Amino acid sequence: MAFKHLQEFVDLLESEGELIRIKEFVDPNLEITEVVDRISKSNNNKAILFENTGTDFPILINSMGSEKRMCLALKVSSLDQIKDEIEDLFKMMTAPKEGILSKLAMLPKMAQFASWMPKVRSGKGACQEVIMEDPDLDKLPIMFCWPKDGGRYITLPVIHTKEPNSGIRNVGMYRMQQYDKTSTGMHWHKHKVSAAHFNEYKKLGKRMPVACVVGGDPAYTYAATAPLPENVDEYMLAGFLRKKKVELVKCVSQPEIEVPSDADFVIEGYVDPNEDLKIEGPFGDHTGFYSLKDLYPIFHVTAITHKKNAIYPSTIVGIPPQEDAWIGKATERIFLAPIKMTMVPEIQDMNMPVEGVFHNLVLASIEKSFGGQAQKVMNAMWGAGQMMFNKILAVVDNQDLTDYKALAQYVFKNINPAQDIYFSSGPMDVLDHSCSKMGFGGKMCIDGTEKHNEEIQYEEENYNVNADEIKKSFDIGTGDLLDVNTDLIGMDIPCLLLSIKKNRSKQVKKMTDSLFESSALRGIKMILVVDDYVDVQDISSTLWQVCNNFDPKRDSFVEEEILDNGKQRAMIIIDGTRKTKEHDNFQRDWPNIIVSNPDTIETIDSKWETLGLGEFVPSPSLKFRKSVFGDEAHVS
Repeated sequence: MAFKHLQEFVDLLESEGELIRIKEFVDPNLEITEVVDRISKSNNNKAILFENTGTDFPILINSMGSEKRMCLALKVSSLDQIKDEIEDLFKMMTAPKEGILSKLAMLPKMAQFASWMPKVRSGKGACQEVIMEDPDLDKLPIMFCWPKDGGRYITLPVIHTKEPNSGIRNVGMYRMQQYDKTSTGMHWHKHKVSAAHFNEYKKLGKRMPVACVVGGDPAYTYAATAPLPENVDEYMLAGFLRKKKVELVKCVSQPEIEVPSDADFVIEGYVDPNEDLKIEGPFGDHTGFYSLKDLYPIFHVTAITHKKNAIYPSTIVGIPPQEDAWIGKATERIFLAPIKMTMVPEIQDMNMPVEGVFHNLVLASIEKSFGGQAQKVMNAMWGAGQMMFNKILAVVDNQDLTDYKALAQYVFKNINPAQDIYFSSGPMDVLDHSCSKMGFGGKMCIDGTEKHNEEIQYEEENYNVNADEIKKSFDIGTGDLLDVNTDLIGMDIPCLLLSIKKNRSKQVKKMTDSLFESSALRGIKMILVVDDYVDVQDISSTLWQVCNNFDPKRDSFVEEEILDNGKQRAMIIIDGTRKTKEHDNFQRDWPNIIVSNPDTIETIDSKWETLGLGEFVPSPSLKFRKSVFGDEAHVS
């Protein structure tokens, strides 16, 4: 099932009608990004092979940018096929073994396990067919993705490091900003395994050998992104996915590091822990906002090798959906089984909507059998590997997590905002710009399960909610209030979306009392508030803004009242506005939303017909240009 090389995957994409070839020159400086952003968000969402990049190498991009192409990359009919196979393996390994026959029955499976383990062979690999006499990153089609990026970035680098004491390998994906012909940044966050390896080399006072692989079997790229436990070899996962062991060869200038023999490119070098860190960034990131400048180690290139006729795979990230959404979907499906089998046995399904850009929003369904079980799941999930970065967790009974309307109806039927929403604090993704302190912020769990008697403190009062009456109660377009969306009300979802002109301190918090006291809003359980530049009639965009822009503990305001009849009414208001020093005492820079510049948009508009991309697709950036403040990647 393994691909012999990346070209074989390209051939498969083309045979399946999933590839567009572009022969005309398209500049890797901004133009390719603009083309891909349009295509990835269109009805003609395909992989693209840019054959003329101004270098000797074509760029393959958006190759895993749909569920179908993600399945093609992993050679399965569905992503759940992998989940089911892993679950079967867990069950087989943990089942009681009674007698010699049941133990003998395990032998073929153990042999299969052995066949997935990576193997180092002697000699050179195809990845070393060409060795650059004078290593020069400028010879590669490294993309400058977005206007405010700090430079050109390698966006699909598979980074190889080893723990210096044990020799255990880690394979991860950390973007690389090109500084010059022979150096890049090494953007590994403090939570990442390679950062831990770096710290160990620093203790030893030794240079750290590193290799960056680009291309080869797409299973390598996926495995590098997978949230595996520490000390579990990513190439064992790749071997399992491709049903064939990964064949490795030693690097030519950093022989301590082994890389896949069939990779398209290998960039070898070292990081010196004793060297001063260097500014890296900004970078238009997967959140849809720029990740801002910070200090990171420098990677020094000692060799570049590549295949003959090598293909350079790349990707872009930005306002979702992009290709990374589908890579994340694969992780969601594949890692459901280990979560269920080892940490959260009651979990039935999991979904990470694109609006939540992975960590920000996770939906989980469980088989509930006792009171407090949603909180049990909450604590287990927030303690499970990269799930520690989760911001909003919604837990429901065994429901279809892909039918968002029915799911929202179910959640809002079951929640009392004063009783069933839980707040905590903990580690957050470094890219979460809403946190008052980088990498640390609030979390929220919404318990949308049916409640057992012991979980109910107060019975909730029921109200009839009328969308027309709600609209009449607001003076829309005057004062602070710019727009109201009551569409969810009409779907039996008591949630309201508001956009406001933010102009004073603690504005949303001060609105809370008046909103709660409004007789027309009795029965509304949640109100999402965003800035005036957000189109609240677009529910998906509004949710994306809220998920990015609020810290649950700091920006959630719960109002409650015990009525004369002993019942309770409650409402939660969520502040999804941009936070500023002036109005919110927010002391960090706030990143800008990622959009293309007008010149690039105009260039691609004029080229569109000649590129063979089908029906014209306007730039997605046009929708978000009014959300940009100033000419920098950040707003001070």
